[in-house]
Amino acid sequence: MIAERWAVTALRFFLAALFGVLVMLETFSLPGQYAHMAQQNPEEAHLRWPATIVTVFWVVCVQVVVVATWKLLTLVRKDLIFTDAAIKWVNVMVWAIAAAWVVLVGVFVWIGVNADDPGVLVLFFLFTTGVSVVGLVLVVMRALLKRATELRSDMESVI
Repeated sequence: MIAERWAVTALRFFLAALFGVLVMLETFSLPGQYAHMAQQNPEEAHLRWPATIVTVFWVVCVQVVVVATWKLLTLVRKDLIFTDAAIKWVNVMVWAIAAAWVVLVGVFVWIGVNADDPGVLVLFFLFTTGVSVVGLVLVVMRALLKRATELRSDMESVI
C-alpha cells in the first residue's frame, strides 16, 4: 500500500511536469519552429499552418491522455478503480489515441506520396506502429477493466 501511494504521488508529479512541458510546446515552441522554418524555406511556407495545426492537435491528444490518467489515479487512491467512472476515463484515453492515430495515418499517407527520403517514411511508420500498439493495448486493458468491474459488482451483490 505504501509503495502504491509513492508510485501514485511520483506519477502525479511527472504527469504535472509533462503537462506543463506540453503547454509550452503547443503555445511557444511548435508555432515558433514552423514560423522559423517558413522563413528559412519560403518554397515550403505553405506547410506552416497545416503542420502547426496537426502537431498541436497531437499535443492536445497527449494532454487529454495525461488528464485522464490523472483522473484514474484519483480513482485508484479512492479505491474506485473498478467502477464505471474508470471505464469512462479509459474510453476518453482510447478516443484521444484513436483521433491522434487517424491524423497520423493521414500524415503518413501524405508523406508517403510526397516524400523523396525513405527515412522519413520509416520514421512515420515507426510512429504509426507505436501509436497503434499503445491504442490496442489500451483497448485490451479496457476490456480487462470492464470484466474486473463486472466481477467486483457481482461479488459485492453476493456479499
